[in-house]
Amino acid sequence: MASQGSNLQSSAPGRLEGKVAIVTGGASGIGESTVRLFVENGAVVVIADIQDDRGSTLVGELGPHIVAYRHCNVSIERDMENLVKFTLDKWGKLDIMFNNAGILGKSMTSDATNVDMDDFDHVMSVNVRGIVLGVKYASKAMVGANIKGSIICTSSVAGIQGGVASMAYVVSKHAILGIMRAACSDLGQYGIRVNCVSPSAAITPLSLSFFRQALSNPLLDKESIQGILDNNHNLVGHSLSTLDIAFASLYLASDDSKFVSGLNLVVDGGTSSTSQMFKHLTCGQ
Repeated sequence: MASQGSNLQSSAPGRLEGKVAIVTGGASGIGESTVRLFVENGAVVVIADIQDDRGSTLVGELGPHIVAYRHCNVSIERDMENLVKFTLDKWGKLDIMFNNAGILGKSMTSDATNVDMDDFDHVMSVNVRGIVLGVKYASKAMVGANIKGSIICTSSVAGIQGGVASMAYVVSKHAILGIMRAACSDLGQYGIRVNCVSPSAAITPLSLSFFRQALSNPLLDKESIQGILDNNHNLVGHSLSTLDIAFASLYLASDDSKFVSGLNLVVDGGTSSTSQMFKHLTCGQ
């Protein structure tokens, strides 16, 4: 595979053949699974993260001719501007921007009477400001090169309902849907698609930390947490994984969704659409 220029070719054809992608928060969790899947489908990828060791390890595993790592704090405008410039300098264009980086914040529960405003501001700076900056600089690069690209933003089921996380996290994820819709409206004239993927909780480093803190059990294992998640999902017979979420992002990144824009693709097994009121009741005749 060529390492420079826009005429990229791969020995294995895929749905993203010849595409250049950025994945923020790409060193672990949903981002890492998406990086791997994008590469399997023919893309070259720039991993943007603050987890330098994880990012470098992933580059070493997948190969520097296919992936590159860039240290990037998405809340810092200069970092995001330089991330896109780095991508253009390395591979000549940008087709896909996956704004995936996000944080949960310090608060484990929602308490409107006791919001930590410093924590609230920090969550908003990463989860909201970071998405806006990703949209801003990715779209400028795409418009400038007349590329009808795809911009994807990670929201959450917390973006469509309350009570599933802290106020800061819920507010930030609702805001991402607004960013997506505003950007969709603005960028459609250039042929640029903007969509969201909104998963429920899957096992990631962030979710593991969340549940261990929320349940005051730092030794809680993955299997126990997976059981908690499965028990609260509506769709039985499958445990949501980061790969499931990556496949949703692959659809939005690929030409399979070439007339899909402004969509919030919810990946939660129908849970947010289903009342849990009668889930554990047995009705007699």
